[in-house]
Amino acid sequence: MFKTLKNAFKVKDIRSRILFTLLMLVVIRIGSQLPMPGIDASVIQNWLKSNLGSGDTLNFLSAFTGGSFEKMSIFALSITPYITSSIIIQLLTIAIPKLEEMQRDGEEGKKKLAAITRYVTVVLSLIESAAMAIGFGSMLQPYNAFTVIGTIAVLTAGSSILMWIGERITDRGIGNGISIVLIINIISRMPEDIKGLYDMFIQSRIDENNIAMAVVAGLVIIAIILVVVVLVIILNDGVRKIPVQYAKKLQGRKLVGGQTTNIPLKVNTSGVIPIIFASSLMQLPIMISSFCGYQGTGVWSHILKGLNSGWWFKTGSDFIYTIGLVFYIVLVLFFAYFYTAITFNPLEVSENMKKQGGFIPGIRPGKPTSEYLQSVLNYIIFIGAVGLVIVAVVPIVCNGLFNASVSFGGTSLIIVVSVILETMKQVESQMLVRNYKGFLNDK
Repeated sequence: MFKTLKNAFKVKDIRSRILFTLLMLVVIRIGSQLPMPGIDASVIQNWLKSNLGSGDTLNFLSAFTGGSFEKMSIFALSITPYITSSIIIQLLTIAIPKLEEMQRDGEEGKKKLAAITRYVTVVLSLIESAAMAIGFGSMLQPYNAFTVIGTIAVLTAGSSILMWIGERITDRGIGNGISIVLIINIISRMPEDIKGLYDMFIQSRIDENNIAMAVVAGLVIIAIILVVVVLVIILNDGVRKIPVQYAKKLQGRKLVGGQTTNIPLKVNTSGVIPIIFASSLMQLPIMISSFCGYQGTGVWSHILKGLNSGWWFKTGSDFIYTIGLVFYIVLVLFFAYFYTAITFNPLEVSENMKKQGGFIPGIRPGKPTSEYLQSVLNYIIFIGAVGLVIVAVVPIVCNGLFNASVSFGGTSLIIVVSVILETMKQVESQMLVRNYKGFLNDK
């Protein structure tokens, strides 16, 4: 990776793209520190900690917004409305024929879908900012129509600016603009989390003159982080290659075709989407109850604790709330199969192969091919979903057993590692294209 970056800085065009991307990231971090007028950030932070605790809800808000939500900065909504909008449009392309037609309509269709995504992003930003302005109404000074409208305008504008910056990074930077905006927020929280782990498990033992335990604690923390990162890399790069043989055809007086290729089916076909969907669905009742000021009593109180990952793996009588993990695993499996089903169509792939004279060795073209692809897909989806659950649960176990709460959980690490690997591949491809151009120009 470092060699790729070193070589990239030797190329003027790529160096300019990297510097432009870094400049945009500086702008994002500055905006994340600018407080909104009329809001006391300390009051918001105390309210969030007392109502949302240390579960996935607060960790997601902290990680995905880079702490902007807790500080109530102008970028408090972060890029999440755009991500939600993109997922909604992607799902609707399956249900609405007009959108599906746009998706298949080449570059022009992609531009139209991108424009629709932007409009939906603004609408979602308006809805979310209005809910926040009204929900945090008692914390606005003063609380009147003017301050509410001003808060909605600032939050919506902040989200729109981040969307614009992400698209500029895609066009004029190194690509993956929206994803890079997201991971810079996640990475910005890591030093604070690591310092918290250091103070809790290492510095406290140093103060007690227990140097040996401090060293052991440090090694355990490093080992856990490395294991999770390695698992994420393996999960991200895992591919099942289905061999495809194309029959030879007679064109004119020549035989063409006959080459062998493969269909790469990623083990983690749905990415981090199943975890985001499952966690969001489980945290929705908690957030609604918190914003309504109702903490629950009796059975409902126990249900809310079971849905909150902050209560999982607690020792003593609270361990019963870990039963919520079962529901979480079921949701991850469901969304893994569901999302893959709407993004990958084995029947369509088999029909395209048949039209082009391709076939899987030992499998007849047509329906047998689609059934074979579906069976392989079902197998690797299960493996990928189990891998996602393991990566996501490791930080939750550490939080429950050792109170090691961090915002960069398994979900955040999957996003960061995936985006970094994808971005490095894009930089390498840009360098490769430049080398090809130079070779052709020399000729």
